[in-house]
Amino acid sequence: MELIQLGHGSGGRLMHQLIRDYFAPAFDMRSLNDSALLDPLPQGRIALTTDSYVVSPLFFPGGDIGLLSICGTVNDLAVSGAKPLYLTAGFIIEEGFPISDLRRILASMTATAQACGVKVIAGDTKVVERGKADGIFINTAGVGVLEDGVDISPLNIRPGDKIILSGPIGRHGISVMAERNGITFDPPVQSDVFPLNGLTAHMLKTTKKVHVMRDPTRGGVATTLKELAHESGLCLTIHEGMIPVPPGVRGACELLGLDPLYIANEGLLIAIVDQADAEPLLAAMKEHQAAGQAAIIGEVTESPERMVLLKTDIGGIRIIDMLSGDQLPRIC
Repeated sequence: MELIQLGHGSGGRLMHQLIRDYFAPAFDMRSLNDSALLDPLPQGRIALTTDSYVVSPLFFPGGDIGLLSICGTVNDLAVSGAKPLYLTAGFIIEEGFPISDLRRILASMTATAQACGVKVIAGDTKVVERGKADGIFINTAGVGVLEDGVDISPLNIRPGDKIILSGPIGRHGISVMAERNGITFDPPVQSDVFPLNGLTAHMLKTTKKVHVMRDPTRGGVATTLKELAHESGLCLTIHEGMIPVPPGVRGACELLGLDPLYIANEGLLIAIVDQADAEPLLAAMKEHQAAGQAAIIGEVTESPERMVLLKTDIGGIRIIDMLSGDQLPRIC
């Protein structure tokens, strides 16, 4: 079995072979200069994001760290209203890492980038000693462009707005946790990791009155809604019975004492939109493969300020706060 050696990060012959034989073909890099030269960008505001991926295990039901690294960065651009165009990828690899696993990760990244219509245009590779990196860590940066008329911000949220969730919650966190701990569920739970740029583009063609979008990753739907309530100064009220929770996620959470509202997602978005546009937008979202189970789950009110309230199925009201502590580390 071929393994990563410290020499693969030395700057010498082994490193150049690694880049030439694996990274350059995977990302169709014809030039290995220190910087990538871009074609002129389309007119519009520029969006820029960066993220790092340390998920454990590296391969999990429904995805892997390569798929996750592309989708996570694309999605951060997409929910800001941007069209993702270019990514960079930096790799910190542990000595002894199987090159077969590296090839698998690169193939996943390549296929996902092509599906998203983005290009990985620059990168970096470092190798550290055994026991210093837990296999592989990936850092990405992404550049996108916002068209004129797109204004995505929590400051746009208004009383009367509707809260839309693009699909079922909790699948990524439960999938990774189950794989990490050797747990099986019936029905099985697969990660929801998926690129959202096609969905967000479809939404913004339907209406420009999407006031804000967020992807509820670490901390789940609850933490994301609390962030939006705090930033807008308004109250977000959601209804328990309207929130789609897959049976496998619900069963796992009941078994382990977890709340699905706080479980991480990687192919999900929350949108807060003008009340008059909510139903037409929901119908349009359901036409897209990423949002077939989208639902309106709540509304915005003026008070109590900066609060998230959950109306329960039994008629009670529960105050929702941000995740306290770390429910599940190394999730993305």
